[in-house]
Amino acid sequence: MKITDWKKFLLPYENAVEELKVKFKSIRSELLALGEYSPIEFVTGRIKKVSSILEKAKKLEVNEDEIDEKIEDIAGIRIMCQFVEDIYTVVDYIRERDGRDMDIFYEKDYINNYKESGYRSYHVVIKYPIQTAMGPKVILAEIQIRTLAMNFWGTIEHSLKYKYKHNIPQHINERLKKAADAAFQLDQEMSEIRHEIRNAQKMFEVKSNVVSSLLNNIQLLYSVGRTNEANEFHHQFNVLWEKGDVNALKKLSQEISRYSDKYHVFE
Repeated sequence: MKITDWKKFLLPYENAVEELKVKFKSIRSELLALGEYSPIEFVTGRIKKVSSILEKAKKLEVNEDEIDEKIEDIAGIRIMCQFVEDIYTVVDYIRERDGRDMDIFYEKDYINNYKESGYRSYHVVIKYPIQTAMGPKVILAEIQIRTLAMNFWGTIEHSLKYKYKHNIPQHINERLKKAADAAFQLDQEMSEIRHEIRNAQKMFEVKSNVVSSLLNNIQLLYSVGRTNEANEFHHQFNVLWEKGDVNALKKLSQEISRYSDKYHVFE
């Protein structure tokens, strides 16, 4: 059976990509809202182009009426992480959902078992139920989890594959392999100091939240006519900001919050 309406065929995949992006972005948002570290840095998604689907089907000797059953990456989600260790945490999140809102079809660990080209990533192919106007449909979708360094390398390699139609010259392949090793070395170095990096990021996040809350409450005091108090608090803030004293800023923020609480009713 030949697919005549590709737009209609791809619609469930487009919906699945949007739903999956929301699910994984929500994990990140919830963790950050709770003041926890998120192994998910950001999430992207895409639908494979029709030309790429047909090329892959030809390469794998898949008939058009088998495409939805045998081409597993028509719907693709990519989850970026800061550290290699985060990748396996995200994989655990996916495994926890297995049998609930998605079913794991199979997994490919291209980190411990990287490709000859140097490609590294973790792939999870899932069966994902989607509701369509024509009724429920289960589709295959591929989730790729990788570090920022792996993604940079993978994006470059993909572009070169497209340029050379998968026949990248040997001398370029050799340089790509060296670059892949260098990128993974970078990931390993970052893993060695990940606790220091995470602590620094946590401190930045705390400082950012404290300053935002503090300035919002000062603005509230201005808006309700408590100009003298607002000016005094603003002066104290400026002094502490110059010193970079986060603990003192926290105390000032708590003091202003207690003072300004009674004025929130006027917002």
